[in-house]
Amino acid sequence: MREMTEIQKTLETMLEEGRQGGCYACAAAAVGEKNHVLARAFTGEAPVPGEKPVDAHTRFDMASLSKVIGPTMIALKALEEGTLSLEETVGDFFPEAPADKREITVFMLMTHTGGFNPSFRLDRMGIRPEETAEAILNRPLEGPPGEKVRYSCMGYILFAKMLEKRFGKPLNELADERVFRPLGMAETGYCPPADAVCAATEVDPETGKPWIGIVHDENARFQGGVSGNAGVFMPLCDGIRFASMLGCMGGDFLKRETMEKAIRNYTPEPENHRGLGFQLAGTPDCFFSSAVPDRCFGHTGFTGTSLLAEPETGFWVMLLSNRVYPTRESDALFPFRRKLHATLWEMYQ
Repeated sequence: MREMTEIQKTLETMLEEGRQGGCYACAAAAVGEKNHVLARAFTGEAPVPGEKPVDAHTRFDMASLSKVIGPTMIALKALEEGTLSLEETVGDFFPEAPADKREITVFMLMTHTGGFNPSFRLDRMGIRPEETAEAILNRPLEGPPGEKVRYSCMGYILFAKMLEKRFGKPLNELADERVFRPLGMAETGYCPPADAVCAATEVDPETGKPWIGIVHDENARFQGGVSGNAGVFMPLCDGIRFASMLGCMGGDFLKRETMEKAIRNYTPEPENHRGLGFQLAGTPDCFFSSAVPDRCFGHTGFTGTSLLAEPETGFWVMLLSNRVYPTRESDALFPFRRKLHATLWEMYQ
């Protein structure tokens, strides 16, 4: 492994190059090994350029990385406890579900093989937020359950509703009690307080103002900011705690065998390798980069967030950014992120 000062300098340089190259307006990143931080760096200002410099406490909209941080962790803990089973079905939680969805299992939802539509706008369906589960259940499936991976925000929204039914509490309370507080993630949560410094996301075309501290995802916003697919806001200081736990293969939070089960490849398709909630490396053009081992696991968020972990060494990379400010049109982050992972892994070796 290179000297830590070299890794630190490289991370700082690359993060600044990413900003200058239009990948994001601001970012925070860290690289580590198990619960040891090798480097951390920041670039840009928040909420918007020209304001407060980004630091370890700047909160970023995690977008779909919320799926892993919230519902997936709640579920893995419940599987350990025996309060949830992968074989339980949608019909066990929603007896009124249409017949084509009644036998979809927790396993299918966590591996994105339930057949649900990737996404549709709940706010355009003429329903109330409390009718979200019913609206998803009444929408036609995109394909047969169990057939193949169809990555679906809607499936994970429904999955979170099932967890709420099982434990009798809303998702934000479950995540706080069962994940954030046990991991010491004191500044992470849904619907951040008004005094929290949050990186801006996309400029709202209706108001001309960016979303700041309000979830970017439309379906999560429709549900008041608390949703199974998005809604978590997290700063790097807490992201390091979460990444370290994964690097330690559960640490004191989850049993190692639980993590091993979670990162098994259940969908060895050419384009999709999925564990329980996690995306797995080893497919063409995946966000990890082909330079890192196929055993790596993690997830991304549409807003520009990502997490990679390697289970044998405990190596991990956490990147928090706002690639959707002021607009979602740029894809410059994607090749940059692969280059970042490849460079840091090579230096770590």
